[in-house]
Amino acid sequence: MTDEKQTGNKTGDLSEVIGDGAATLGNLLSAFQTHMAGITKYTTDFFIPYVLAVNYFQRVESTRLYKENPQDSKDAYMGLLENNLELMTRSLDGSTQMMLAYLQNEVDGFAEAAKQLLFDFNFSKMKTFTARQADLMNSVVNGYPEAIAAIEPEYGFHFERGEHAKVDETDRFLLYRIAPSLPNVETRQDAKPVLIIPPYVLGANILGFLPGEQRSYAHCFANQGIPTYIRILKPFDATPALQVMTGEEDALDTQRFCETILKSHGKPVTLNGYCQGGYNALCTLLSGRLDGLVDAFITCVSPMDGTRSKGLAHFLSRLPKRFNDLAYGTKILPNGNEVADGQLMGWVYKLKSIDQEIPAAMFFRDVLMFARSKPGAQKVNKTAAALNYWLQNDRSDLPMEITRISYIAYNTPITSDGCLPVGLFGGKLDLNRIKEKKIPWLICYGTHDDLVEKETALAPLDFIEAEVTPFPKGHVAIATSWSAPDSACALHTRFENGKYRGPVRFHMDLDDALTKKSSLGANTKSSKSVTTKAGKER
Repeated sequence: MTDEKQTGNKTGDLSEVIGDGAATLGNLLSAFQTHMAGITKYTTDFFIPYVLAVNYFQRVESTRLYKENPQDSKDAYMGLLENNLELMTRSLDGSTQMMLAYLQNEVDGFAEAAKQLLFDFNFSKMKTFTARQADLMNSVVNGYPEAIAAIEPEYGFHFERGEHAKVDETDRFLLYRIAPSLPNVETRQDAKPVLIIPPYVLGANILGFLPGEQRSYAHCFANQGIPTYIRILKPFDATPALQVMTGEEDALDTQRFCETILKSHGKPVTLNGYCQGGYNALCTLLSGRLDGLVDAFITCVSPMDGTRSKGLAHFLSRLPKRFNDLAYGTKILPNGNEVADGQLMGWVYKLKSIDQEIPAAMFFRDVLMFARSKPGAQKVNKTAAALNYWLQNDRSDLPMEITRISYIAYNTPITSDGCLPVGLFGGKLDLNRIKEKKIPWLICYGTHDDLVEKETALAPLDFIEAEVTPFPKGHVAIATSWSAPDSACALHTRFENGKYRGPVRFHMDLDDALTKKSSLGANTKSSKSVTTKAGKER
């Protein structure tokens, strides 16, 4: 009886070992297959713009190569090779660092499982460990994209729903008034209005990030009852007038919208540009077209002198001068219009940070994000999903002349007397005009912004005075993290012990001052009227 019982236990133990071993092997195969599928997808997404770049490069070089001096061509190509080798080295370093970070996070679990397997010939912990790896890979490759796609109804403005009133339009732009996202807030018709100019490259929806979660830059204004307007590009592919738009047309359309807003509210507009939109707004303001229409200016993470950028300007400076040319990013549309390829423009920013954006580094960074999440916690939060939806979907081509303005700003500095390196309407754009017109200017920047660094955003301070507000985190944190009303640096508050004002608070204070001034003026006028009447009675 005893022998039979012991034999039964051994048989049970052996079958359990075999079962756990088979499960471990299955988990490993599943993790490996999913891992390969994920790496393939990440690599494909990264190299599609590379294929476009190669096609544009071959098209341009097929005509230029035979016209250039052979020695100059040789030097240029050697410089390009050196630059590519530097990118490859940084790619390898970035990939290695992220892989090591992932391995370090998992090594303790693996060591414990391996110890049990080697000394006790027990697969249970190894089965659990490999099941975790398979689940992590599945979360990144399958679960993450599903969560990103599912956030679409909550992300952005969705003007097609009719929630926001279309107020005006030109051949190139639409003007919308943003409705509050809070149910009990009404827009005050007599309040000072604000016009938001979104960036061309990043798109407008990043400024309407997650309205339902109260994480939306534009709604931060609207939810305070402020008349909030935003300038929206018409569909690029279907709007030839937008495809060939010049800087002057951009300025004239902004002028028209400001006229419309001023007429509606009777108060001058606060012009608010985000990222690239801030530079375009500054150009328009300095051109004089907004005189009498705009009396205050806000810029958020806007590149005012791209030559001071440690990242993008450095990347461009490493390119041989011959290849630092917009022609290598020019897309020819079926109607013959030449535009800047938006997908390729976005890829340039990835090349600038290649050590973080190379596919292997991105893949293991996402795996690590899931690996570090607490058991039972929501695996993909809405913020991460919405950010990735933005990165994957909010890209469009750009008008060539608008791209040229940004290109010049990143290759030519502001002059010693304070003039921008670009002009409009045949005239200079002098920063000193801000001081002459006594326009208050709030400059907001991100302390850890590696796209528009502090030095790039604050360049105007070398020539004129402006109020400065630093925000923690990176390039879009003002529109995502700090747009939450209960955040540490909420946009409608003063923070750091009252030292800094958010852009919404800056605008609200201007409105209060304007209202107070108007009230004092009305009281003075009323007092004079009473005195005159009394004098006549005498």
